[in-house]
Amino acid sequence: MTDDNETTKSVRIERTFDAPCDLLWRMWTEAEHFSAWYGPNGATVPVAKLDTRVGGVRLVCMEMQTPKGIRQMWFTGEFLELTENKRLVYTEAMSDENGIVLPPSAMGMPDDHPMTTEVTVQFEDIDGRTKMIMTHAGVPADSPGGAGWTMAIDKLAARVEAHATG
Repeated sequence: MTDDNETTKSVRIERTFDAPCDLLWRMWTEAEHFSAWYGPNGATVPVAKLDTRVGGVRLVCMEMQTPKGIRQMWFTGEFLELTENKRLVYTEAMSDENGIVLPPSAMGMPDDHPMTTEVTVQFEDIDGRTKMIMTHAGVPADSPGGAGWTMAIDKLAARVEAHATG
């Protein structure tokens, strides 16, 4: 039985790429690749520090141009699970540039937004192609964060295609 309330509080995106699992793994775990595709259209990632080991810290800055100028959003978290080319799990929380966790309301999020969310990415080899399932628990699928993930995964697909054929 599925709890509809729980599934609506998660973004879940499934995509199959014409590329091997190790390439997708690198896109998620190497700062150079991650910073090139992460975030919605128009966002840049000037900082992506990824200590990719269990217990390792993530610190990511996403920048967007707004009518009021450049807006930075910082995220920090911890890698909870890393099974190379198969599965990665990390936490994510809004933070300042030093990785100090901030309440979501400080970033204009609703009061009921969780302090910490969890991202799980699973990779499955299908005859040299990769089926990827990304779930971000704590972010509703119909939220701006859900829309941002859809755009980010589209950017990931373009980067994967460029590296798989290049």
